[in-house]
Amino acid sequence: MFANMKFWETDAQAKGYAVPHFNVWNMEMLQGALDAATELHSPVIISMGTGFLQNTVFENYAPAMVKAGMEAPVPVILHWDHGRSFDIVKHAYAMGMNSVMIDKSAEDFETNIRLTKEVVDHFHPMGVPVEAELGHVGNETVYEEALANYKYTDPDQAAEFVERTGCDSLAVAIGNQHGVYTSPPKLNFDVVRKVRRAVSVPLVLHGASGISDEDIKTAISLGIAKINIHTELCEAAMQAVAANPGTTFLDLEQKVRAAIKQRAMEKILLFGSDGKADR
Repeated sequence: MFANMKFWETDAQAKGYAVPHFNVWNMEMLQGALDAATELHSPVIISMGTGFLQNTVFENYAPAMVKAGMEAPVPVILHWDHGRSFDIVKHAYAMGMNSVMIDKSAEDFETNIRLTKEVVDHFHPMGVPVEAELGHVGNETVYEEALANYKYTDPDQAAEFVERTGCDSLAVAIGNQHGVYTSPPKLNFDVVRKVRRAVSVPLVLHGASGISDEDIKTAISLGIAKINIHTELCEAAMQAVAANPGTTFLDLEQKVRAAIKQRAMEKILLFGSDGKADR
């Protein structure tokens, strides 16, 4: 069943858990993530983004996302992740996504505000929640190099950003990074504390694959209400492939789906969203 991102993030923020966000771009990932959410009675965010278009034709894949989300027995949000332009997020909505992220975090503060507000003003009359980012969680790179020039979220700017844009949730940059961490993540939880005090909207943690369970629990305790996972689903799939040499492709796809389900279940249990769909 389709669900509203704003409702579930707000519920998570109030009750001290995090809604799982899984980037998926093929059928095994889509089915595995929904299998996990269904078994554990968890709300779930199923997401697509520009970075996966080299593997998947979104216009062909989106109808499968819509149908699977509609038929799922748990609350499902269909989300476009890291939308880089107004046209991209409008297209995502037209294809059935009921939540969008506009990411202008690489721009200066005023430009980020202006371009984010344009998206918010367009989507709010249609009841579509908009996620934005302040600070900048960069693309995949060597982690030590990323930290050397890292653009942390500025807590002193957070309240002004949220007030002027009207965004429904805020992704924070606290030392997190997309992709594989080449050394243990060093998260600045003081930034989370200060941003949480400055704004009322739910906070989002991107690049959570590879962050320790202990740090994830700390982040949730400090107010993170949505957590994004992609790389660990890919790693689970590759481990299933490596563990099953010589099997048929048909059987291998089933094993990959099962491996993704298992990893997604582990994250749901870690985030504390299991059982929250029962209401």
